[in-house]
Amino acid sequence: MQINYQSVNFKADQKLLDFISAKLQKLNTFEHRILDITVYLKLDNTDDKENKIVEILINIKEKKLFQTNKARTFEAATDITVESLKEQLKRIKDKRVSAAQGA
Repeated sequence: MQINYQSVNFKADQKLLDFISAKLQKLNTFEHRILDITVYLKLDNTDDKENKIVEILINIKEKKLFQTNKARTFEAATDITVESLKEQLKRIKDKRVSAAQGA
């Protein structure tokens, strides 16, 4: 599984990228057909303290999943986003398994 990173208007440090990569590697336990993942890291130009935005696009063989979240830190936004994607992947796998059992 290949992970691509794009940070907008700033340079993401390696520690942050390693943190995100570790979180995303765990998604393989829920779906083994992930082709690649693109992570977009953005800083929102507002006075709001929750100005870190993480957007994740997952390409699976037959679908694309996209989730975005905003939080005070990139780590917190990543946690929320990965949890949402994990639930989506579980639903997709459950549908596929139930369809295979019904066929």
